[in-house]
Amino acid sequence: MTLILLARHGETDWNRDGRFQGHADPMLNELGRRQAQELALRLRGEQIDAIWSSDLGRAKQTAFYVASQLDLLVRLSGQLREMDVGGWSGSTREEIAARWPAEFETWRETGRGWPDGEDFDVMQERVVNAILGIGAAHPDETVLVVTHGGPMRALHAHATGLTLPEHRQLRGVADNCEIVRMEVRDELLTSLD
Repeated sequence: MTLILLARHGETDWNRDGRFQGHADPMLNELGRRQAQELALRLRGEQIDAIWSSDLGRAKQTAFYVASQLDLLVRLSGQLREMDVGGWSGSTREEIAARWPAEFETWRETGRGWPDGEDFDVMQERVVNAILGIGAAHPDETVLVVTHGGPMRALHAHATGLTLPEHRQLRGVADNCEIVRMEVRDELLTSLD
């Protein structure tokens, strides 16, 4: 069994402003750096054997804050990236609703809608496979994985058997620097929270 501690990166200005980030790479803002430092302090008492992170800067920065406190290296994976939201990247909900009203309404109802970019199911399969691979590489260890809101929601939905519309109703699963505990056992991912 591998214990996976999923953590979302600290806040960026785009988080604060309600902008879709996707594969764009804004860095942590002042609050995000404090959140990452607080995450590192919270995890100092945990036995963590390895740290993995998305290769996007906001996740890497967060992971490096923790790694510096735990004297561990950070391993990077593009498979842990946020969902690619295509042309919506950098836009607020209001801007998207004005430019793509039908697609925005579909997104509000179903969680799917951008005309380009990545589908939720494709992203979910990508991150589930990444976590299962990390679990296989670290049997009987505890691994911190720093990723993004979309992948955290996708992993939690997969682990709990919820559909995307059902999961969208949950809150608190992917707050900045929130930790969600999961377990990889026998090539299965289950939620402990």
